Amino acid sequence: MRIEIARRTHWWVWVAVLLCLLGGAGTGWLLRPAPPPPAIHTSASLPRRQKPLQKPFTFPGGGRTLTGTYRFIALYGSPNEPALGILGEQDLPASLARAKQQASAYQPLSAQPVYPTLEIIATVASATPTDNGDYSREADADTIMAWAAAAQQAGVYVVLDLQPGRSDFLTQAKEYTDVLKQPNVGLALDPEWRLQPDQVPLKQIGSVDIAEVNGVATWLAGLVAAGHLPQKLFVLHQFRLDMLPGREQLNTARPELAYVIQMDGQGTQAAKDDTWQAITASPPAGTEFGWKNFTHEDQPMLDPAATMQLTPQPWYISYQ
Repeated sequence: MRIEIARRTHWWVWVAVLLCLLGGAGTGWLLRPAPPPPAIHTSASLPRRQKPLQKPFTFPGGGRTLTGTYRFIALYGSPNEPALGILGEQDLPASLARAKQQASAYQPLSAQPVYPTLEIIATVASATPTDNGDYSREADADTIMAWAAAAQQAGVYVVLDLQPGRSDFLTQAKEYTDVLKQPNVGLALDPEWRLQPDQVPLKQIGSVDIAEVNGVATWLAGLVAAGHLPQKLFVLHQFRLDMLPGREQLNTARPELAYVIQMDGQGTQAAKDDTWQAITASPPAGTEFGWKNFTHEDQPMLDPAATMQLTPQPWYISYQ
């Protein structure tokens, strides 16, 4: 009996020891720290992806100022209308290529880099009444925008030319506000086609009061300042002194604009030289001068070398 009890006692001892070991292991497992819950990300805790800073637009060579920096060689006309100038004699890609080719002829003659340019007639004076009665046909703004965008990609400057008929320059300029907000687009006013309410294009030669010109300049300079845009060309066409009465009061104090007075008369070179001398005499402070070569009307048309021999040397030269 004693041996049997001893055996039983020995068996229970081992059971007790095993239970203790198992209990200790179980207790140790229960005391291990629980794994942290998965992180829950909110929009506030996620890092924000920074938008890349857009590099400000610069002209060829890296500048943002036009005055005294470049010389402009332009094709003048309206898209798809060859009768209005050589710009309309070919499609957009060919016009860009032609503008660059024309500009390249002047580079050896110019101390400044030559900037190829398209001067697009955005509003065309009409000899017959238009739908709104202003005797001026407004080109589609989306079409002009497409030309301006392609020109920007090609390194070509653009000038919008206005022929307002019985309207006024500021009203028409505002119709192309989005185009003029583009960094490579300037503005030209053509007083020949700024008429009074009882006048008709091709029957009278128009004119514009200097107060209206200054108002447009102030508005355009405001666009530049508000949009942090580079300097814009502001071109005034003139071939008669009475087209810009009060010209000496032109406000050229806005650094946002590069002011140009372009002599755009046509005919014999003797007649054009007389007009050139009259237009370039007593210029308003802070203005440059421009010259226009007419491919069919001039007798003869000056070649680039002869054009650059004019005094003062023209800073803006266009071909119509």
